[in-house]
Amino acid sequence: MDPVTSTVPDRRQLSRSILRLAVPALGALIAEPLFLLADSAIVGHLGVNELAGVGLASTVLQTAVGLMVFLAYSTTPAVARFLGAGRMQDALAAGRDGVGLALLLGLVLSVLGWVFAPGLAGVMGAEGQVHQFAVDYLRFSMPGLTAMLVVLAATGVLRGLQDTRTPLVVAGAGFGANIVLNYLLVYGAGLSVAGSALGTSIAQWGMASVYLVIIFRFSLRHGVHLTPTWAGVRATARVGSWLMLRTATLRIAILATVIVATAQGPVSLAAHQLVMTVFTFLAFALDALAIAAQALIGKELGAGNRPLAHALTRTMIRWGVGFGVLTGVLLAAAAPFLDWIFTSDEAVQAAFSMGLWVLAASQPICGYVFVLDGVLIGAGDARYLAIAGVVNLAAYVPLLVLVHAADLSGAAGIVWLWVAFGVGYMVARALTLGWRVRNDAWMVTGAA
Repeated sequence: MDPVTSTVPDRRQLSRSILRLAVPALGALIAEPLFLLADSAIVGHLGVNELAGVGLASTVLQTAVGLMVFLAYSTTPAVARFLGAGRMQDALAAGRDGVGLALLLGLVLSVLGWVFAPGLAGVMGAEGQVHQFAVDYLRFSMPGLTAMLVVLAATGVLRGLQDTRTPLVVAGAGFGANIVLNYLLVYGAGLSVAGSALGTSIAQWGMASVYLVIIFRFSLRHGVHLTPTWAGVRATARVGSWLMLRTATLRIAILATVIVATAQGPVSLAAHQLVMTVFTFLAFALDALAIAAQALIGKELGAGNRPLAHALTRTMIRWGVGFGVLTGVLLAAAAPFLDWIFTSDEAVQAAFSMGLWVLAASQPICGYVFVLDGVLIGAGDARYLAIAGVVNLAAYVPLLVLVHAADLSGAAGIVWLWVAFGVGYMVARALTLGWRVRNDAWMVTGAA
């Protein structure tokens, strides 16, 4: 499509295009964390040691899967760009190769996870019964780890094909099956923690099977060979390695923040965990916009429609910042009244409320950052995102050092910690992302 003569829909049409992808994506994003929530709720009635073991093992699993999220983030723009260029066969081939990489990585990580489960639990500080339950949960989760990675890659394929409704349906069905299976295996079969992990593994393979059937049918319909090519797998891995570095910098920033909060004492650590929980919850809505950005921007750049890509970017930035302003105002107003829901400790309540006010102030920045992150992922600008991630982390670490050196605790500690993370780190990300989209250089990476 000629970018000069291409037309740009009005704002109402743009809004409908964004909402068509973002709303189902939000539902799927919320459904995924419910797997671990269901596990915790079912296991929680077994005992404290069982719950502690699952909590520790879940942290290991979330870290592994979080680093592998590039499987979705690399397939979405690749498929979307080929779709926009009218090259459906290439789009499906790119998706097939992404799923092939997911299977390969999943099998390797599953074997390593089973073998090194005791060591991983030990490194995390588990002892006695907690250690054993953590090992049980990790090992019986390993069969499902491969399926989780397949689900990530396949979800990215469907998003690239502009379909976020199917992932919502699959995630919802998987969550329902997960609850039933876990309850039957934990209590009916008496398998304890291992039953919970096994139930989740079965549910994840059910989801993966549905996706594989969908992609299989699409491939047959368009005459695409089902066997992945090494060239395609390597191409996905190359883009994925940059996205993994980007994700790793985010994880390191979060981990470093937890370390400083821990040094401030139990009150700050507890309050920080609660503020981070709220931050993560609000991020789901912004992630939904980012997913819409990945799919739509990739498709329009593949079609050569830069004016529409610009219009979509501007619209989503407005939405992201606007959502940040709205949630910031609501969060600031609710901050004095939310503490009792999460804790009865007065010191933690005070620190939590102060942290929420800082988080409220940072929400417009977060909205801007999350949307632009999705835009650049959609453009396939993985290398820049990785380099920017390293720069952002380098800018953030000195702020954390200053907060740590101040030797604060309680409410004062949590305020300055979240000024560093919610404002300092997010502003660094906003500056690097905003700098990238100041001209059209980022769009060149999106050419199919």
